[in-house]
Amino acid sequence: MTAAVSVPATVRYPFSAVVGHDDLQLALLLNAVHPRIGGVLVRGEKGTAKSTIVRALAALLPALDVVADCRFGCDPHEPDSACPDGPHDGAEMAQRAAQLVELPVGATEDRLVGSLDVERALTEGVRAYQPGLLASAHRGVLYVDEVNLLHDHLVDLLLDAAAMGRAHVEREGMSMSHAASFLLVGTMNPEEGELRPQLLDRFGLTVHVSASREVETRTEVVRRRLAFESDPVGFARRWAEEDADLAARISAARRRVGSVVLPDSEVRRIAALCAAFEVDGMRADLVLARTAVAHAAWRGADAVGQTDVEAAARLALPHRRRRDPFDEPGVEEEQLQQALSDAAESAGSGEESGAAEEDGTDDGDEPPDGPDGGGPDGGGPDDDGPDDPDGGPGGGPPQDTPQDTDQSPSNGRSGGNGARPDDTQSDESGKAPREREPTTPSPAFRARLLEVPGLGEGAPGRRSRSRSRTGQVIRSSAVDGSGIHLQATLSAAAPHQLPRGRQGSGLLLRSEDLRYGVREGRESNLVLFAVDASGSMAARERMSAVSGAVLSLLRDAYQRRDKVGVVTFRGDSGEVVLPPTSSVETAAARMRRLRTGGRTPLAGGLLTARSVVATERIRDPQRRPLLVLLTDGKATVGANTGSGQEKDTGKGKGTGQALDDALGAAKLVAELGVAAVVVDCENGPVRLGLANRVATVLGAACLRLDELSADNVAGVVRAAREGSPQAA
Repeated sequence: MTAAVSVPATVRYPFSAVVGHDDLQLALLLNAVHPRIGGVLVRGEKGTAKSTIVRALAALLPALDVVADCRFGCDPHEPDSACPDGPHDGAEMAQRAAQLVELPVGATEDRLVGSLDVERALTEGVRAYQPGLLASAHRGVLYVDEVNLLHDHLVDLLLDAAAMGRAHVEREGMSMSHAASFLLVGTMNPEEGELRPQLLDRFGLTVHVSASREVETRTEVVRRRLAFESDPVGFARRWAEEDADLAARISAARRRVGSVVLPDSEVRRIAALCAAFEVDGMRADLVLARTAVAHAAWRGADAVGQTDVEAAARLALPHRRRRDPFDEPGVEEEQLQQALSDAAESAGSGEESGAAEEDGTDDGDEPPDGPDGGGPDGGGPDDDGPDDPDGGPGGGPPQDTPQDTDQSPSNGRSGGNGARPDDTQSDESGKAPREREPTTPSPAFRARLLEVPGLGEGAPGRRSRSRSRTGQVIRSSAVDGSGIHLQATLSAAAPHQLPRGRQGSGLLLRSEDLRYGVREGRESNLVLFAVDASGSMAARERMSAVSGAVLSLLRDAYQRRDKVGVVTFRGDSGEVVLPPTSSVETAAARMRRLRTGGRTPLAGGLLTARSVVATERIRDPQRRPLLVLLTDGKATVGANTGSGQEKDTGKGKGTGQALDDALGAAKLVAELGVAAVVVDCENGPVRLGLANRVATVLGAACLRLDELSADNVAGVVRAAREGSPQAA
């Protein structure tokens, strides 16, 4: 048996040897030609060589002229006048390879921007600055693997540096700044969650990569990788000539890029394209122009042409056309060709540019707005039917239950807890309950903050209060905390210092003098949605409102970096529609396809949610859960599903038992210590308040659907102060 050969860390897989990622290679090469494009975001499934190709790029970058002995890599031809290692007048010049600096997901703020050199401060009494990764990445590449998992406090620092080209350090009594202009390259797997919109927009280009489904391509990938692992040095040598040609071509294109002409007609084409896709701000126009210039320089042209603009649009627009965090990134080919056609008219005539841009915008609007406005909202079938006049507290009967023709407001058959007759009319032969087509969710809104009470220690986020390494220092402690609290440490050591001037005098520091910073910030949580999808919720307007509310809460969870899960209950039991995941986008897609109908197994839904929370606590014990239950509380199926005793007899005995079982399940959830919020979806003039009873057992707040909007929070607070029934 042949022994496994370890790959030396100094030998990287050659850039030219990568198979099947032409768009990604082009995006990286264009950034190497014109670094001001703004970097590349690489999205794709796991195992697609995202990290391999990015690390291989460093070997192709031209060497840099730097000021000798400058820790910040200043350009000797244009030195930074504010460089902490300056001034550089008359300094010697040296040459070094371009740096590829990797930022780990778990890095600290000190490691990224630098900090006070504590060792020199304590031993020499010198206030010295220790540079961080941003200083090392200046004029090079800053690579962040799994950039979507980067902590928010590090994202904020990256945004500042990427926007201004400088890193500002304000900490431990120091105030300084240094140049930090770098090519930002990030890789991510969308299944693990999306990026914050601010950081997403900072990436100039984006490429989605996936494994080829062609057998020949996959075969060649395996052959090359195995050859590299068996002989890394020999494999790299075989591809050295191709890599050298690419490096020479990059250098030539860099020299040429400054002289490439960008005609007015192509500027108009770029502006028309960006207008057609309704991108926010002007950054897209600038990125598109720089990318087109770089593409022209790369192919050896003297001026930008239509092919350059089209190639740039495919790379610069996909992540900027998203109108909502849950929109799929990408540019449809038909839409792009139509926009290019309209832009051609604008490029050909300045007088007709306004009309051409207007036409392009109209064409570009239709696909994005289809999912939101294509369904029946204002004047569709929903408005023609009954507006839930409460033919029973659960709403009017569904159209697919012809047995129930009595649509009177109260016919005496609703049972002890107000359940609608049609809610319990699943097929008694045991067949699956009738399903209704998914309803179009109502428009999303800005959701109010729902947080877990108390103080946690979970992953950094933006929802609940927590102790963390990244929050604001609130006090010092001798026993716990993160990072040395310098001022408190020096204060504790001050009483036992030797008099000034005595031999051996200096800072005397004992272990008991050390003080640590206790920080308080915000954490992300597990937000578990339990959604009632039964027949009593299936009135179109009500289910549309519920779906819209859940999508609004999911958007809020996306912005607060939460982990989410979705449980629905209908028929005879609860179902885990989406196990806990960081991909809020997937949860939103599942909610849009939610089917409704059948009876209401509220107890089963609560028990399913309890099981999910218990399992997740084993996997991630520090992440605190928040259960969001959306229901009208009208249980019609007990905990012992399928026994027959829970079926509605017309006298309310079965439904009464089902409600008791639901309250018992709620008690079990409360005993698990799960923070919860109940959203009462009951509407109409007659309200039974069953959801409020469930909330009382859960120890949870009970809100109405309209109280989930942040715009209504002020009214709720005002009502609470006045002691109105709404506050109760």
